[in-house]
Amino acid sequence: MGRSRGAFAGRENGTVLLSQLDRFNRKHPWSHNDYYGPWAARQVAAARAGHVLDVGCGTGNLIARLRSRATTVTGLEPDAATANVAAERFADDPAVSIIRADFAGRDPKRCWDAITLVAVLHHLPLVSSLRELRDCLAPGGRLVIVGCYRDDRTVKLLADLPAILANPVMGMIKHPTRAEKLPPHMTAPTAAAKETLDDIRAAAAQELPGARIQRRLFWRYTLVYDVPSGPDADSTR
Repeated sequence: MGRSRGAFAGRENGTVLLSQLDRFNRKHPWSHNDYYGPWAARQVAAARAGHVLDVGCGTGNLIARLRSRATTVTGLEPDAATANVAAERFADDPAVSIIRADFAGRDPKRCWDAITLVAVLHHLPLVSSLRELRDCLAPGGRLVIVGCYRDDRTVKLLADLPAILANPVMGMIKHPTRAEKLPPHMTAPTAAAKETLDDIRAAAAQELPGARIQRRLFWRYTLVYDVPSGPDADSTR
């Protein structure tokens, strides 16, 4: 009985701690997705992509980074309010196009040199979307994904401890004053991830052979896939 009570007390204390941290984080919000913006932009730059598609572009924070590294950037954003913010932000830049649409509303005849998705793929059907993303890339093109996954690890608290401890520190650095509400770039609709990282790896192995996937800090993973540019370019299509 003593052990059971101790285990229960430990779980209860852990829940209280996580609840307190969640309240603190809400008062000092910062975007886990924007944290990976520099990384995503470097992947696109390394591919020397001229024409880039950013799926689920939000208010355009990643587009602002991509703009100096690409000839043109097209942003797709289905949320009307968020798309309007992005459109106004780049209204004077003829090299940036913001389209109020989801991935299904893209130009089906067009291919891009690079496609980026940040916290978007889990909103879409996994396998078919990976296939369609691959087919939207020009030979030699690059797919760059920062994604969310459903964590199926048994001991989550210990595994997530680095992110749990770093999260409030980053909040104080990024947003030191207490927030009354979330900033505009953090108000787009969200959804819980359905697939585990193993599910994503399996789907990528099927549709994106050679894709490089890594588990990352702050409950994210990254995926980079390069379309072959030589004679075998059509072999994966």
